[in-house]
Amino acid sequence: MDRDAGPITGWNLLFGFVTAFVFAALFLAVQTVAPRLRREPHALLWAAFAGCAFGFLYSQAPQHSVLRSAVMSAGIAAAVFAVAFYRYYTHEDAQGHRVG
Repeated sequence: MDRDAGPITGWNLLFGFVTAFVFAALFLAVQTVAPRLRREPHALLWAAFAGCAFGFLYSQAPQHSVLRSAVMSAGIAAAVFAVAFYRYYTHEDAQGHRVG
């Protein structure tokens, strides 16, 4: 999206590989830490991760402002939090142990 149909350059490839590496590292960190948390922080961590990931991708388009990217990512984070919290609330007890 940042390239906008221009020629592929070394900086484009470097940017793509660095962002993919950072995304994978953060995903593995969240996946490692999140199950150890209670259901509220567990859902909040996944919501923050999803909101940040979406906001970064959304901000790469040249026609989107920083404010619009922040608002859109906050909406995505709120939706992810609602879904994740509902799932953890219905599938875990208060201490975070799976039920059923």
